[in-house]
Amino acid sequence: MAPAQPAPSRHPEQLVSDVASLPALPGVYRYFDAEGAVLYVGKAINLKKRVSSYFQRDHGGTRIGHMVSKIARMETTVVRSEAEALLLENNLIKTLNPKYNILFRDDKSYPYLKITGASASSNLGTSFPRVSYYRGAVEKKHRYFGPYPSAWAVKEAILLMQKVFRLRTCEDPVFNNRTRPCLLYQIKRCSAPCVGHISAQDYAQDVANAERFLRGDARQVMDVLEGRMMAHAERMEYEQAAELRNQIAALSNVLHQQSVDNVSDRDVDILAVKVQGGRACVNLAMVRGGRHLGDRPYFPVHVEDAAGVYSGDDEGAAPAPSVEAQVLEAFVAQHYLNVPVPPSLVVSEPVNKNLIKALSIQSGVKVTAVHQPREQRRQWLEMAQTNAGLQLARLLAEEGSQQARTRALADALDLALDNLDELRVECFDISHTAGEATQASCVVFHHHKMQNTEYRRYRIDGITPGDDYAAMRQVLLRRYGKLAESLQEAQRTGQIPAGTGRLPDLVLVDGGKGQVSMAREVFEQLGLDLSLIVGVEKGEGRKVGLEELVFADGREKVYLGKDSAALMLVAQIRDEAHRFAITGMRAQRAKVRVDGGKLEEIPGIGPKRRAKLLQRFGGVRGVALAGVEDIATVEGISRELAEEIYRVLH
Repeated sequence: MAPAQPAPSRHPEQLVSDVASLPALPGVYRYFDAEGAVLYVGKAINLKKRVSSYFQRDHGGTRIGHMVSKIARMETTVVRSEAEALLLENNLIKTLNPKYNILFRDDKSYPYLKITGASASSNLGTSFPRVSYYRGAVEKKHRYFGPYPSAWAVKEAILLMQKVFRLRTCEDPVFNNRTRPCLLYQIKRCSAPCVGHISAQDYAQDVANAERFLRGDARQVMDVLEGRMMAHAERMEYEQAAELRNQIAALSNVLHQQSVDNVSDRDVDILAVKVQGGRACVNLAMVRGGRHLGDRPYFPVHVEDAAGVYSGDDEGAAPAPSVEAQVLEAFVAQHYLNVPVPPSLVVSEPVNKNLIKALSIQSGVKVTAVHQPREQRRQWLEMAQTNAGLQLARLLAEEGSQQARTRALADALDLALDNLDELRVECFDISHTAGEATQASCVVFHHHKMQNTEYRRYRIDGITPGDDYAAMRQVLLRRYGKLAESLQEAQRTGQIPAGTGRLPDLVLVDGGKGQVSMAREVFEQLGLDLSLIVGVEKGEGRKVGLEELVFADGREKVYLGKDSAALMLVAQIRDEAHRFAITGMRAQRAKVRVDGGKLEEIPGIGPKRRAKLLQRFGGVRGVALAGVEDIATVEGISRELAEEIYRVLH
């Protein structure tokens, strides 16, 4: 019997037609709501069978039913294999951020330990490679080791390179201009190649041994060092033999502290997942070169929604995997899109074999996943599971505390809210130095936490330097002017214009009566509700915990008490606004003073004169530090032009 068609009464005719015409081929599908927002991204071995299953069943009031009821449009992409479908699916998930998929937010790029490579340059430093912390795109001329789970782990490894192999960490300009050894040489953390205390050949041997150690060949390094020590001893070169003996002792001590140096695994990632209270944590522990480097927790979003819309296997034979397995598979698929995958994964839940196959194809490395490990691997996994549980418990405790603060604030200010999760607070602060580089910041608190992707900075121009009231007036007009116009248009026409945002439930301004009065004037001008405005006035002696809240609608000032959860939340938001404002102001001030700012923007300064200035003073900062008389000594720079350069840079 032919399969039932989607009910035309519930979905647009075009969607029904698209579903009916789908091919029985592997591919990826995307569901959109009426406003064009992406609801869900999925993959299928058989597009027709998988997509039709969403519309043929009555899902009732489940999450999948809620999602299906919102589907207004669909897009599909046909691919050649399930592996291609997996890769495309997770690329789209990371790009589109669909509401009903488990999402792992992009983290910063992982840090590496970098050993600089040799160069054809005459620079002395290139003959003596440097070990350093690095984050960013890799270059072929250098060697990189990692990735490491944290900056702390990299710095520990660098300290190890200094203790055992005495590799330099100073930058080339410092290295090339040393005339005597630095303190690191005195405390036996560097062999002082900058002043010739070690030959290039011996230093190269230390670098080679360090690289072997980082790759996990610690025993080979020990054997090489012991051989060199015995050779020096036979030639009665006892000082050199003693240095190598100390190096061997330091390395032995390090190996003794490493609990995993005797296993065959060199590069392994250990993945453990814990789900509780509607939240999940994936703990990633890293083993590189046979050494355990530490771990890092990841907390996905949309766990409950995503778990409820899993549609099962294409053939309908396999049961839906557990929520833990779905979370782990989502992490593996999304995380290793941009991060090198090691050849071995140790996982707390079974992972789809096709996913592992897709990772192998993508990376060009044979990847294996072990679900029920033994011996050392089992110890690693148990440790990762313990850490996942601890990190999730910490997150739930923090979120519970933050929700309590949100509730306390809503109660203290009598905010009428149907859903406490939707409380939105925007806070403004002004920052400058004696009127220079004035900036205003706006930070956003929503869903019980600071939403740093919604923060905004506003450069304030056209006011008297140091006039904080005028700066506050300008930023509030710029922030809410267009929104007020849209709301007024909606009142006249009864329709809300597309793209209209929403007013916050609370507008905090860092200041007392003066700033609140200015905010009240702006809101009266724009026709907005004055009860939204609250000022945070510093208490007696400007002591933390004595702040009072000032209202724009005429209510009396309120002192919440230094132990009040509501005041803690207000202080948290206010301090974040201040931090965000002052960092932007400092960056702007530095740009004004040093960068130009830019020399080529000064009338009369072309490429040749700019080059002569930079060559004479060693850079823009050097020019900025020079006086008018010094600048005027540069060929082609007149006294008048020197004064103009000095004026612009200061």
